[in-house]
Amino acid sequence: MKTLGIIGGLGPMATACFLQQLIEMTDAKTDQAHLDVIVFNRPNVPDRTAYILDNTKPSPAVSMIETAKILESLGASCIAAPCITSHYVFPQIQQSIGIPLIHMVKETALCLLQAGKKKAGIMATTGTVQSALFQKALQSQGLDFRIPDERHQRLVMKLIYDDVKAGRPADMADFEMAVQNLNAQGCDSIILGCTELSVIKKNVDIGTGFLDAMEVLSKVCIETCGKPVKPEYACLI
Repeated sequence: MKTLGIIGGLGPMATACFLQQLIEMTDAKTDQAHLDVIVFNRPNVPDRTAYILDNTKPSPAVSMIETAKILESLGASCIAAPCITSHYVFPQIQQSIGIPLIHMVKETALCLLQAGKKKAGIMATTGTVQSALFQKALQSQGLDFRIPDERHQRLVMKLIYDDVKAGRPADMADFEMAVQNLNAQGCDSIILGCTELSVIKKNVDIGTGFLDAMEVLSKVCIETCGKPVKPEYACLI
């Protein structure tokens, strides 16, 4: 049986939601049928967006590599990080360990391709958008994409940092305006490309047409560790 290691705390609420998703999505009838999981909660990892926007700021790679090595030493077979912006430093982390990192950005693009989507809107941190993590992953699958304009990207950042990370309810008027901006650009799907946005989806009925990257990560983690996924999660969009 494979054991999942989680670099957690980026942020803490997103990690809690990820753990809940793993449990809810596993087709298990007993405690023993669920995944073995090792979580190292590291909320003190430097802010990922701040580093991407200004590489003179502290890098999250140092503490994430340390965490990954500890998870590996404890017996993890693979590692996930429920923080999309942190994937910016995944190449450095992967080079430092001997077990695979599960790449939620690439898996999300593959999920959209398999679902027959053509043009995805990207809702994510400014760090993720400027690093082109999703853009490159989508292009590699032959998919088109759109990002919010500057005004609506500020609303997405407000939702992530001023609302969810700050422990406040999400301003759904801001959410709807950001979604409308992407829909107006002809998107046939919208990626919830930040785990704080996944928290919003967990707490609010946002309707259809969204692909939650954290749900994709949960599904792939369950399958990678050799456990069955509930039939209702066969298609995530």
